[in-house]
Amino acid sequence: MKVCIVSDSHDNRELLKEAGADAHARGAEAILHCGDLVAPSTLSVLLEFKIPIHVINGNNTGDMHTMYRMASKPDNHIHFYGQDADIRLGGRKIFIVHYPHYAEAMATTGDWDLVCYGHNHKTSITSVANIKGKTTLLINPGTVGGIGAPATYVFGNLETMEFDEVVIGSLSELDQKQARFTI
Repeated sequence: MKVCIVSDSHDNRELLKEAGADAHARGAEAILHCGDLVAPSTLSVLLEFKIPIHVINGNNTGDMHTMYRMASKPDNHIHFYGQDADIRLGGRKIFIVHYPHYAEAMATTGDWDLVCYGHNHKTSITSVANIKGKTTLLINPGTVGGIGAPATYVFGNLETMEFDEVVIGSLSELDQKQARFTI
């Protein structure tokens, strides 16, 4: 199963849609949003892909009442979990949370195959030793909204557990780096 992992969209509908379209073209069967969506209506740009969208809050929660209403509609693809999520996809146990320190702690338990997080807008794909003598993959997809950093998401295959950072947006990487200092 292929997945698109995003975080920190901060209402940037254009870049979120671009990430969703790119991942969908690559065969993504689910989108994991690690928080800081802000306005729930931002998710509407992903609905056309008709794949499950798993989303949590983050520290910029936005309108939670509307989020719950959107997620509770029949035939909806949005799955809203609140502060964190413990889900199963493609035969893998996945934990989604917004904060890095919480994600690192959860990864060390060895209870999940994959732990995804956001918050600091820094893309990271690492393997963490856990207390069960194995490793857990820990992924921060960066900021799909391009806030203070290049707009990125992570595309991955849950069967092979291979994941790659994808840079999106109309700005070149150099232009995005220069834009960081003007925000």
